[in-house]
Amino acid sequence: VQLQASGGGLVQAGGSLRLSCAASGRSFSRYAVGWFRQAPGREREFVAAISWSGDSTYHADSVKGRFTISSDNAKDTVYLQMNSLKPEDTAVYSCAAAYRGVGTRSYEYDYWGQGTQVTVSS
Repeated sequence: VQLQASGGGLVQAGGSLRLSCAASGRSFSRYAVGWFRQAPGREREFVAAISWSGDSTYHADSVKGRFTISSDNAKDTVYLQMNSLKPEDTAVYSCAAAYRGVGTRSYEYDYWGQGTQVTVSS
């Protein structure tokens, strides 16, 4: 499955962005999808994940209450709604798909899309 992330950009602190992760080549219908981010000089970190059914979602403590992951299986797209953005949210955000189920570690994911840059100014 090929993944295409989009929706990044430059936003002021307190603003919002919605990232999209679209699948092609194969449906998302049996894959869990996760969002990860990596800031310069830092390790990649888990942000949020959703089960293939959409019934289970997980969010990192650092984004809980501000970010929401959701899916639209008809469109084979997973979204990450990001509200109340902070400068520390600045990073390249990537989406990934896991056949074995939801995980919070990058090695649990089988397919990765290219990242989209999110920059939050103070």
